[in-house]
Amino acid sequence: MLLSRRTLLTAAAALGGLALSPRGVAAATRLRVGYIPIIPMTQLFVLLGEGWARDAGLDLQTTGFQSGPAMIQALASGTLDVAYVGIGPAMIARSKGVPVKIVAANIVDQVALIGRGPLAQAVAGAPSPAEGFAAFRRAQGRPAKIATLPAGSVPETVLRYWLQEVAKVPAAEVEVIGMGEEHVQQALLSGAVDGSSILEPILTVVRARLPDARILVPAGQLFPRQPGAVVAVTENAIARERDAVAALVRLHVRATDFAKREPARTAEHVGAYIGKGLIEPEVLQRALTSDATTLVADPRGIVEGTGRMQDFQQRLGQLASPVDLDTLFDFSFYDAASRS
Repeated sequence: MLLSRRTLLTAAAALGGLALSPRGVAAATRLRVGYIPIIPMTQLFVLLGEGWARDAGLDLQTTGFQSGPAMIQALASGTLDVAYVGIGPAMIARSKGVPVKIVAANIVDQVALIGRGPLAQAVAGAPSPAEGFAAFRRAQGRPAKIATLPAGSVPETVLRYWLQEVAKVPAAEVEVIGMGEEHVQQALLSGAVDGSSILEPILTVVRARLPDARILVPAGQLFPRQPGAVVAVTENAIARERDAVAALVRLHVRATDFAKREPARTAEHVGAYIGKGLIEPEVLQRALTSDATTLVADPRGIVEGTGRMQDFQQRLGQLASPVDLDTLFDFSFYDAASRS
């Protein structure tokens, strides 16, 4: 049977396309990735924005969440393979039997305590934070309202640690209110709360828009060397797509270095995922270079802090059972990435 010239040309073009594209769209490996739209997830935004994931043959299907605990529910239900999530929710998930591994770190010392209006003034004018909170209650006739992410999140855990262990602020002086990250910013800007234990870019956005807002406790002083966001992967995803997970970690390490070298370009990528495009690039760049943004990738650097956080979460009753850190962390992916 003779083939038409058109048929031969079409076939040749198709074969040529396969030859020129070692890993086409059809060959891309799918990973379902959850994230919270905050600065500690910067590496994910960079590797997507730069097109590295696509070039590496990864089809990252991303879903945004308002808090870590909500993301952990998705991991437990099997609807996510990877979570860019806080270490606190990751530990809680593991303690409840959700088979996840931490394969990379994102950031340390990510949370600061910000105050506005009367609370900022009371704490600034007092000999100690505890006396500042007491002065606020006497003047306002109520405890200070502090917004943070839901129970078990890193911002909530380190806030309670600072209140109880560092500043010794009586429980009656503070009302801690958990909510999603977008609602935290709205509550601060509207005056519905007096302060927040939160992370970037909310810290920078609020100070840019409210002249009376100030940092009450800098990042790193709430819980020194606090572990923050991490890359958590289900054991099923690791068993099923180990090469894809390895590729993701390599890109994560690369993105960590890129974000430190290229804050302006990084801000462009972050802006595509945070604030619905409404945050000025200069504000995002300030958030990326603030004291609350110390990007890291090596998971070994957060093991000691994770152990201290776990001990405190157990005291709070947030962990169903102690987590074996040796089984929680998998260093093999980072080690391989650092050698490549």
